[in-house]
Amino acid sequence: MNSIIPPAQALRLARLAPVLAIAAIAAGCASVPNPNPADPWESYNRSMYQFNDTVDRALLKPIASGYAALTPKPAQTCIHNVFNNVADVWSAFNSFFQGRGVDFFNTLGRVLFNSTMGLGGCIDVASMNGSRRISNDLGVTLGVWGLKSGPYVVLPFLGSSTLRDGAATASEFAAGVGAYTPIGFIDNVPLRNSLLGMEIIDARANLLEADKLVSEVALDRYSFIRDAYLQRRKALIRGKKIQINGVPDQSEDSLPDYSDDTAVPAKPAKQAGQ
Repeated sequence: MNSIIPPAQALRLARLAPVLAIAAIAAGCASVPNPNPADPWESYNRSMYQFNDTVDRALLKPIASGYAALTPKPAQTCIHNVFNNVADVWSAFNSFFQGRGVDFFNTLGRVLFNSTMGLGGCIDVASMNGSRRISNDLGVTLGVWGLKSGPYVVLPFLGSSTLRDGAATASEFAAGVGAYTPIGFIDNVPLRNSLLGMEIIDARANLLEADKLVSEVALDRYSFIRDAYLQRRKALIRGKKIQINGVPDQSEDSLPDYSDDTAVPAKPAKQAGQ
């Protein structure tokens, strides 16, 4: 199928190409003689982090900042709630796979409640009535099943992950399932792509404050983000296991607030190699 790239978009891609080329070259430059034990691939990971950060600063962050500045806050909240409502469907299924029937039905109830009374998810009526949102994904499910995380790895464009979580993400892509599967079923290609693009912008815009905080307090952004990600994933899996075993609840209500998917610990981590 032939496609024509609009001149304006082609110009933006042309301007971005040198930046991506430089970042790709730099991706092979970082070398860490004594990597962190939890991060044996640190040399590669730091290089990929630099690449992702360059792309983010050149493309995603400016767009997200413009979106946050120009879009009324109520509209931003509505958009974010709608995407969360869609993602909750996949969270519910993962709760089911983990054998947590109560969370499965509670999350499905949230989706139905927000989709009807909340105007398609625009208003998070469920949370207003005390039904907390349960974040869940296939990586957490595999962890609950006992699969070890494996080494930390930074994925191109996607960022922080582990061998287990990366495999889970790849499996979701291959199987055509995931947090935003309902959007993928939309036959109208321009509409579907616009919604997926909007989801990326919304996710990045909601991390602007966390990104600013990391820049202000972290001595080493890479190790700070890595340690925060690993801590949050361990806490999520530990919380699910505790719930299953019937021990006092230490799930998301008692976990640190990491502002969606980017974790921010209470204090900066030490520099790598220290």
